[in-house]
Amino acid sequence: MANWTKNNIPDLTGKIILVTGGNSGLGYEAVKMFAEKNAKVILASRSIERGKIAKQEILQDVPAGDIDVRGLDLGSLNSIKGFAAEFKRNYAQLDILMNNAGIMWCPYGKTKDGFESQMGVNHFGHFALTGLLLDLIVNTEDSRVVNVSSLGHRRAKWDPEALMFDENNYDGSVAYFNSKLANLLFTYELQRKFEAKGIRAMAVAAHPGGSNTNLAKHVEERFWFRLLKPLFLILAQSAAKGTLPQVRASVDPQVKGSEYYGPKGMNEMGGYPVVVKSTEDSHNRDYAAKLWQASEKLTGVSYPI
Repeated sequence: MANWTKNNIPDLTGKIILVTGGNSGLGYEAVKMFAEKNAKVILASRSIERGKIAKQEILQDVPAGDIDVRGLDLGSLNSIKGFAAEFKRNYAQLDILMNNAGIMWCPYGKTKDGFESQMGVNHFGHFALTGLLLDLIVNTEDSRVVNVSSLGHRRAKWDPEALMFDENNYDGSVAYFNSKLANLLFTYELQRKFEAKGIRAMAVAAHPGGSNTNLAKHVEERFWFRLLKPLFLILAQSAAKGTLPQVRASVDPQVKGSEYYGPKGMNEMGGYPVVVKSTEDSHNRDYAAKLWQASEKLTGVSYPI
């Protein structure tokens, strides 16, 4: 099979696509590719100013791009609720929700609602956003929810009874890995719920392999990172190539629910996007059910399915 590239993206005229974290990195490149193919793209960014700068940069290359910048703080349930309400006032459909935004290896902190920040932003924020937009998603023909995970999910240390670290036992790396496992547990459980209700929407996931983005900004000053960074820059693929798995998961007509896309190269670190496998833990239905129940309780967002 030929390598899947952005040239394989079909015409997206009439599609409404929402990308969280669309102002930089993988999200930025995804917004640009969707705009090139005539989609209406909502670029959601915690900073509206940075979102507007990203839009202007994209429009230099895609002058006809239709991009709507909206403010969204995934670390605040109030912000998420306000965003969702405003979105529904302005749009009557949602073809693709790309839950792309994320933070990695942060110092200990909490979201505005008291969640450990990495699990709070990477999972709970996207869980709440998806639930609040779900009526639009299920009423849009052949819609998709695309959750962006990571190779790091393989190193998660999952405890279904303790989803978040506290300040006393915090491990920033494991907190990130656990949040990326949560993205997959959420994806597969959402797809099971779609299928149980006969809903034609799909939930799929993707990871970028080793890609050169600003996600590691919280560890840039650490000795080991400075030591390894030159090697990483040689081995890492560009953000434009790293975003291809999540873009393919969003638009390829051959995609099936619960599929997981990543680079096809050695150890899935780089290469063109193909279906890859996630860990046994990511398919654990007991883990997924408990995470779902906890997510609804903690966010206060119940899914109407």
